[in-house]
Amino acid sequence: MASPAVVEISRWQFAVTAVFHMSFPALTVGLSAFLAVMYTIHLRTGNPLYLQIFRFWKKIFAVGFGLGVVAGAVMTFEFGLNWGGYAHAVGPILGVIIGMEVITAFFLEAGFIGIMLYGDGRVRPRTMAFACWMLVVGTLLSTTWILAANSWMQDPVGFTEVGGQFRPDDWWHVLFNPAFTYRFPHILLAVLISAAWFIGGIAAWYLVKQRALPFARRTLSIALGVLAILMPVQLYVGDQTAGFMGAHQPAKLEAFEGNWKTDNNGYNLLVVPDTGKGENRVHVEIPHLGAVIGKDLSGKANVPGLLRTPKDERPNMWSAFYGFRAMYFTALAMFAMAFAGVVLRLRGRLYTARRFHRLMVWMAPAGVVAISGGWITAETGRQPWVVYGLIRTGDAVSRLSLGAAISSLTGFVTVYALLLGLWIRYIVRTVRTGPEHLLADVGTTAHPSEVSCA
Repeated sequence: MASPAVVEISRWQFAVTAVFHMSFPALTVGLSAFLAVMYTIHLRTGNPLYLQIFRFWKKIFAVGFGLGVVAGAVMTFEFGLNWGGYAHAVGPILGVIIGMEVITAFFLEAGFIGIMLYGDGRVRPRTMAFACWMLVVGTLLSTTWILAANSWMQDPVGFTEVGGQFRPDDWWHVLFNPAFTYRFPHILLAVLISAAWFIGGIAAWYLVKQRALPFARRTLSIALGVLAILMPVQLYVGDQTAGFMGAHQPAKLEAFEGNWKTDNNGYNLLVVPDTGKGENRVHVEIPHLGAVIGKDLSGKANVPGLLRTPKDERPNMWSAFYGFRAMYFTALAMFAMAFAGVVLRLRGRLYTARRFHRLMVWMAPAGVVAISGGWITAETGRQPWVVYGLIRTGDAVSRLSLGAAISSLTGFVTVYALLLGLWIRYIVRTVRTGPEHLLADVGTTAHPSEVSCA
């Protein structure tokens, strides 16, 4: 068994790798669907405005997609190098799932992304549209396989243990385990919402700067229309997912609620936990709200505390509590902004509300923040298990030296910080350059006011 220091450093390394990787699919899955819709509308209507939108967002999608693929490949190697015990135990199940993700999703994406990126003006428009939609299918398949693998770790079913390995008995139950049926729609909605906020925030920046106004208005309108539909659905789906995970992993629910004793019916806004003593040094709450959120409208029911769980099976309250609140409070802010967008649209002020546009710019990364908070809650709340109830994290780590673990973590943090900085710089430069100037094509139905002046 690896030393506690090596276990902790390996956990941090995987966390850095996972959060960096997830930041890109959080945007590119939704962006792929947005690009396919924009090009299809252009194909059907001949309106060059949609082609302008497509060409602008294609550039941002391409770089994010490439970085996401590279970061995902690194995680696959990390399973075998840093988590040898885990890889040996779950290889017959998760190795197959990840292999299928590579074969069905990665190859499909690799086969069509070249056409989507470089085929504009070189292949037939219908071929371009087909390539765009095949890329959407690829990103959705990738999301499905990865969520199936991770959900099995949250709620392992359909297997038999043979010689320290978990071997599948029923692939249907393995892939479509109970956790998957809740988590897949939750994550799929999350990535679509994340992309919509990113798109809407950048469109709002152009409105603030009074640049490329037709491009900005149409893009903002589409993004807020999507958000107005998806945000209420996501709040409901997210509540159902939290309820399911709380029932199947009660320690996770206890940790992200922030209570130690089961004597509080309030909702905790701020806690400073003392893990050794099993109490909170600081505790700020809204009385009775915790019980109401837990479906007790009387406000009297107590919220379960973490002392219910044996000490050696408790997750870290710090990460679970604040990860959940990063997700939840960001989601509430996104819902409020989406609702405000509906009101402004109905009042005819969607394109003139300057304060709203400035807030939209600041909200551009909100979806990524919420997704990161959700993953932190899901993964740290499952601790001390890497496969819930079956493999402890301490038993899953490879037997590495402390020096090797520290060097590896330092290298990853340095490289990823550099790549993230370069990606953000590329986005800023692309946005400042603006969408290209387009003239109406002969025979299209474009109105002169919809032709952008970049």
